[in-house]
Amino acid sequence: MPHPLLPVSREGTIASVTFSRPEIRNAFNRGMWEGLAEIMAEFSADDTLRVVVLRGAGGAFSAGADIGAFAEERGTRALEDRYGEIVHRGMQSIRLCRHPVVALIEGACIGGGAGIATMCDFRVGGEGIRFGITARNLGIWYAYAEIDPILSLVGSGVAAELLIEGRIFNGREAYEKGLLSRVVPDREVAAEALALAQRIAEGSPLSARFHKQAIRRLRGPLPLTAAEEAEANGFAETEDFQNAFRAFLAKQKPRFVGR
Repeated sequence: MPHPLLPVSREGTIASVTFSRPEIRNAFNRGMWEGLAEIMAEFSADDTLRVVVLRGAGGAFSAGADIGAFAEERGTRALEDRYGEIVHRGMQSIRLCRHPVVALIEGACIGGGAGIATMCDFRVGGEGIRFGITARNLGIWYAYAEIDPILSLVGSGVAAELLIEGRIFNGREAYEKGLLSRVVPDREVAAEALALAQRIAEGSPLSARFHKQAIRRLRGPLPLTAAEEAEANGFAETEDFQNAFRAFLAKQKPRFVGR
C-alpha cells in the first residue's frame, strides 16, 4: 500500500524510497516505521529488482525519531515495548532485504536516521553531513539489534563515541571512522549513490543476493552447516553463470536475468 510519507519510485531494476517530511528533517513516526517494513518486504519479494536506494527529501536523510509524537506514541513501558517492536521490524526489513540497499545521505543523519544507514549495505554521504546518535540527550537506550550493525561496522570504540559520548561526525570524519562507504562533495552525493546503484544493478543479482546473505551469516553463529557450505557452489546451476561464462569467452558483456 502506498505511504504518503514514503513515496516509492522505480527506474528499471532500481527502486527508491524517499523519507518525505522535510519540514522536520524527515523524522520518523510510528506509521513511517510500519510503512518502511511493508515496503521493504515487498521489495525483497520482487525478483525483478536488483537494488534499493533510501534517501531523504529536502536536503536531509533523517533526523531520527519524531519527538513531537512521543506524547501519544511513546513514554510508558507498554507503549515503548510496542514502539520498539515496530522500529525493530522496520530496521530489520532493511538488513534482511534480499537486494543490496544503498543509503544516499545528505544533511542530517541522526538517531534513527543513523540507525537506518547502518542497516544498509552501502552508505554514500556528503562532506557536510551530520552523522550521530543523540540517545543520551533523551535518556533513551538503543536496542541490542540496533547496536549490533554499528559494532559490525566500526567496533566498540567508535560505537562508544556514538552511543555514550554522543559525538556528531561530519562526512569526512564518518568515512574515516568506517561509518560511510564513501564520502564526496555534497553536490555529488546523489550522482555517486545512483551510479553505485547502477553498477550493482548491472551485475549478477544472484551473486549480489548470495554475498549479502553470506556477509550477514558469517557474523554468527558458526560453524556453517554442510548445506550452507555446499550452497556456495550453487551458482554453477544458474542460467546467469552459464550465460556469463560464454559471454566472457566470446569477449562480450554478459546479460543477467536472475535465474
